Amino acid sequence: MAHSLSAKKRVRQNTKHRTTNRARKSQIKTQVKHFETALAGGDVETASKQLVQVVKKLDQTAATSTMHKKTAARKKSRLMKRLNNAKAKQGS
Repeated sequence: MAHSLSAKKRVRQNTKHRTTNRARKSQIKTQVKHFETALAGGDVETASKQLVQVVKKLDQTAATSTMHKKTAARKKSRLMKRLNNAKAKQGS
């Protein structure tokens, strides 16, 4: 249990930051889920639109300290790879 004023303030700040970080990560997970359902349904056009939204959300989250920039880049790369594979399968 925090005793000093500064430690109590840190506890308050940490809870506030934790809730915002969880909300941001939850939004990303939701966007990725929409992308995956569109991709699983075979709708590449909708999946590409969803991917734009996912990339935007990842970039916004990486700009804050919620997620590291390289983590966001890795997630974007893997999602784009899946979309490109689906486009290749659809084209052939």
